[in-house]
Amino acid sequence: MKTVTVALVGAGYAAHLHGRGYSKVHGVNIRLKTIVDLDMVRAEEIAKAYGFEQITADFNEVLSDQEIDVIDIVTPPHLHLKFALEALKAGKHVICEKPLTGYFGEEDDEKPIGHNVSKAKMYESVLREIEEAKKIIASNKKMFMYAENYIYSPNILKAAEIIRSKKSKLLFMKGEESIRGSSSAVAGIWEKTGGGALIRLGCHPISGVLWLKQVEADARNEEISVVSVSADTGNIITSLTDYDKRHLTGKPIDVEDFANVTITFSDGTKAVVMSSDHVLGGTKNYIEIYANDGVLMCNITPTDNLQTYFLDQEGLEDVYISEMLEEKTGWNNVFVAEEILRGYTYELQDFMECIVEDRQPLSGIDLAYETIKVVYAAYFSASEGRRIHFEEN
Repeated sequence: MKTVTVALVGAGYAAHLHGRGYSKVHGVNIRLKTIVDLDMVRAEEIAKAYGFEQITADFNEVLSDQEIDVIDIVTPPHLHLKFALEALKAGKHVICEKPLTGYFGEEDDEKPIGHNVSKAKMYESVLREIEEAKKIIASNKKMFMYAENYIYSPNILKAAEIIRSKKSKLLFMKGEESIRGSSSAVAGIWEKTGGGALIRLGCHPISGVLWLKQVEADARNEEISVVSVSADTGNIITSLTDYDKRHLTGKPIDVEDFANVTITFSDGTKAVVMSSDHVLGGTKNYIEIYANDGVLMCNITPTDNLQTYFLDQEGLEDVYISEMLEEKTGWNNVFVAEEILRGYTYELQDFMECIVEDRQPLSGIDLAYETIKVVYAAYFSASEGRRIHFEEN
């Protein structure tokens, strides 16, 4: 059995999700060798929790390490594409967290860039960058794997199986990812994240509906593409008093905290995606699929396979209930086997098998490319108050 040696770059929240996912991969030997982060204390915690052999603050160490097969990038977004291309150049397979890239500012930009740089400029800049990146990745012999866990969620995979079998026509899809704010210190800063709730949260259901539409196209032997995007974004929390926002953790500086996006496909069908930083009660993830011959409701989180009711939190201090849901009293829907139900386990299983079997992943550069194109078309649309047609740009 082949061993795949992994370096993980980034020791934040996503490192835990990937760490737990790796522990459940079967049929492939996984060697977790190196964790990279500037915060050595945080890196050491990840290493101890998941069995990484060593830590370092120097990304170049894993680039030059001949034992490393794949570099898993879970850094803040502004480093994703830069590190991914450097890793490919160094002869490593790459796992790249979402989003692929974004607009993070240029030298002469007035700051904060989210308020002062036009979304038209951002859109054109990102399009140029991803077109070039797609060419580089396509010409590289190593694997580029896009860590979009949504499409590896068991209910999304099952929905895809049904769509393939029935050859259903997907008339309309609705997706959402919303929470009550981010735990990241840089989530509110455009030059670090490339945007707000839309790119940070909405990119997941956007990837989900784009992928499912491609499943339909393949099953029906059709060519289906995105032809236009229209969107509305806003910054709601700035209108609230300190008292009114006491339960919300979002702190946007120059990013949006709400977005609603409509995607129109070349076959005339639609998808609507919403994302918000103002939804209490834990992380909300779903895709609803309305087809010509049925309905598929993919409820990713929260699920109802374990519900709890407590009058106090005694003894529950170290028990994880749900992302972004610290209070454990009253009724709660507990996240059970989160790394499986949210797709991280099947995602990493697919990626490790791809490396061993030399095959392409379900989630690769095409999905990463289309997702970021839609996201920035949505920003452009919201700023202009009009629909953005891809064939015109």
